[in-house]
Amino acid sequence: MKNVYINKIKFGIKALACGAALLASTSIATAAEGYEVAYLSASSANTWLSASVKAMEIVATENNIKITEFDAQFDPAKQTSQFQDAIASGRYDGIILVSINGPGAIPDIELAIEEGIEVVILNQVVGADLTTSDPQVDGVAASVMAAPFRSGKRYGELTVMACEGINPCEVVFIYGIKGIPLDDALRGGFDEVIAKHPSISVIAEGEGKYLGPDGGITATQDILQINSTFDVIVGADQSIQGAAIVLADEGITNVKLIGLGGSEPALEGIANGTWFGGVFGAPYDEGTYAMEAMVDALTNGKHTGGVDPLVNAPDGGLITGENVGNFTAQWGG
Repeated sequence: MKNVYINKIKFGIKALACGAALLASTSIATAAEGYEVAYLSASSANTWLSASVKAMEIVATENNIKITEFDAQFDPAKQTSQFQDAIASGRYDGIILVSINGPGAIPDIELAIEEGIEVVILNQVVGADLTTSDPQVDGVAASVMAAPFRSGKRYGELTVMACEGINPCEVVFIYGIKGIPLDDALRGGFDEVIAKHPSISVIAEGEGKYLGPDGGITATQDILQINSTFDVIVGADQSIQGAAIVLADEGITNVKLIGLGGSEPALEGIANGTWFGGVFGAPYDEGTYAMEAMVDALTNGKHTGGVDPLVNAPDGGLITGENVGNFTAQWGG
């Protein structure tokens, strides 16, 4: 496919001399032959990203684009190797990246752009500013995500609601993967809100991963061995699913659960009162927007910029028992 891209540039140069008609016909021919896009996933086993992939595949099929998925299995070094191999292959017209190492991916992104590859960033911040959905690398076609620092603040706002009337209010914070840019940003936004409420404190932390309830089960069991009582647990939906299982097994009914993701189990839990609330997530929309942005970049050179899928979400994406009926889950069935 890279040869097709190079030929497109050469033909475009000729068109400047021979007239706009030749340029137009060349673009149409290139689109008809199709494009190849590498999708660099943080983890193919992640249920959130699986919903994004389904949406990308639909848009890609409609636009004669072939997707090749690379599974980094949450290994930054592996993803770097995959990224560099994709660039060196000369095969891909575009790359959609779910970055694990954030700013560490910038040199490879810049190299891809220099090689004429369109790059769309999905779900994860690549850059120093964790508060924005806008691209932070020159030449990136689009960046599609809810800024994680803002999602962390939503966590905090729900925690304040859950802690109303409880003094002191003791909170357990379960990271997805502690130390990655996403989780650092989530915690930063959370802490900014909580700092204004001295009655609320984080008394324990855990790490649940993003692969299902098992990590949340282990994290919650470990925390209960040290802290037998607390008031609130916050974490990604996968982790909170696990926490809910452990608390039910232990007969603990007074802990308020707050999730991140707006999955089917989260909406069901909020609706039936077993979860207090959650921060909505729209992975299917993210996948759609990312591939639509890639289509625009490949077919007409249009760069979309930053896209926040939650900008029009009800109540700023804060889900509670009062408004849960306004949300529809996009993943986790």
